[in-house]
Amino acid sequence: MLAALEIAAAGRKSDIAKPMKGLGAGVMEIALRYQTNAYRTIYALELDKDIWVIHAFQKKSKTGVKTPKPEIDKIRTRIKVLKEMLKNE
Repeated sequence: MLAALEIAAAGRKSDIAKPMKGLGAGVMEIALRYQTNAYRTIYALELDKDIWVIHAFQKKSKTGVKTPKPEIDKIRTRIKVLKEMLKNE
């Protein structure tokens, strides 16, 4: 995860990062498997001049590769709060 975020910070896209659909331009997802677990990190590129890690979690959904709705809702809320915070700076 760290290597993929460092690549993003350098202005490039890691091979393991992909756009996260439905959350706006510049919102990316890094998905990794480790042993029998799956982990996700969501980050945003187009907020201010920095890369913001929005959410990181261990995926425990039994619905396949789809990100669970409660996690999507949490990501949406955090993006909204972050945009408001940056707008007020």
